[in-house]
Amino acid sequence: MNAPAGPPPPRKDPATRPHGPDSARSFSARLPLRSRTVFAAAHVVADPRADTTPDGPAAVDWDATLAFRHHLWAHGLGVAEAMDTAQRGAGLDWSAAAELIRRTAAEAAAVGGLLACGVGTDQLPPHPASLADIRRAYEEQLGLVEDAGGRPVLMASRRLADAATGPDDYRELYGHLLRQATRPVILHWLGPMFDPALAGYWGSTELDAATETFLAIITDHPAKVDGVKISLLDADREVALRRRLPPTVRCYTGDDFHYPELIAGDDHGASDALLGIFDPLAAPAAAAVRLLDSGDTAGFRAALDPTVALARHLFRAPTRHYKTGIVLLAWLAGHQSHFTMLGGLQSARSLPHLRRAHQLADGLGLFPDPELAAHRMRQLLAVYGTELAVYGTETKDA
Repeated sequence: MNAPAGPPPPRKDPATRPHGPDSARSFSARLPLRSRTVFAAAHVVADPRADTTPDGPAAVDWDATLAFRHHLWAHGLGVAEAMDTAQRGAGLDWSAAAELIRRTAAEAAAVGGLLACGVGTDQLPPHPASLADIRRAYEEQLGLVEDAGGRPVLMASRRLADAATGPDDYRELYGHLLRQATRPVILHWLGPMFDPALAGYWGSTELDAATETFLAIITDHPAKVDGVKISLLDADREVALRRRLPPTVRCYTGDDFHYPELIAGDDHGASDALLGIFDPLAAPAAAAVRLLDSGDTAGFRAALDPTVALARHLFRAPTRHYKTGIVLLAWLAGHQSHFTMLGGLQSARSLPHLRRAHQLADGLGLFPDPELAAHRMRQLLAVYGTELAVYGTETKDA
């Protein structure tokens, strides 16, 4: 597909941008981030034309989905594919996730884009699974990601959380996977605020005990662990864990509340990043990290700190529904032509919540065409028979 000579007209629908060689002119191969490794966990674009049901097979708009990955690479960010932000296990089934990984890996190879891909066990049926079944499911997905050329991210497994009887089960299973991995992996600790089914992961509901098991797995296999992604929304715990990691193991913050301070770091080290909030914040996040590249930590904080209010709003409880706000912002910014999500999850947040997300994002200058964003926000409100002022606080029934 040939890319257009310039950007699409700002008010033209559909607003999906074609992807192709010409759209790679500022990709990460030419504008790398030097001081930190930064991934954005990317959302998927649903196909609104598909005749499907909330619990049916995922219907993905592949062109729009891949175009958004090129947008992230264009800013110098890596793409974390088929993760929680992509509605993994919440609309994106394993069949669609596997296809997504293959397609994104091919695009990454074509432009030199940094890519990590989620490895889980979501192909298993919903009934309880044995540890052997869970191991085989992980192995299948690990093999697919390695064959595609992505960096594996060993995600937390709901099935393992249900089947494990204690820390030893985690150490044995993860040790087996790490021994057979052909390249270093990222270990992901996703807290129950993101997925309640993961409570008690690593064999304990006590975070101190769980941390010890997690660290033991890493120290048993340091050469097989590129890094760890910590998604607990607890900055102090992340810093304490980061200081205990082997020197060759990165700490990728997954803390969407405290990322500026964690990435900036302290006298003892700093976190890299693998964040869902960097899906809508690609441009300011990349610009901020380039300030770090030049040694300007104060400038980095000044650039990124103002984005935290938006992040805290999007990730407010119930945190797992943050994806709704992220897809809304992608639509308002013109990255896709509609506000539809897999499984109908566009309805998971209230209209006042979505309106506030628009206001906060607009205040940060995130929208290339603010008038288009405001127009689309009004369209959304009108669909539901409500006219909430886009910028004001008054409410009027339409």
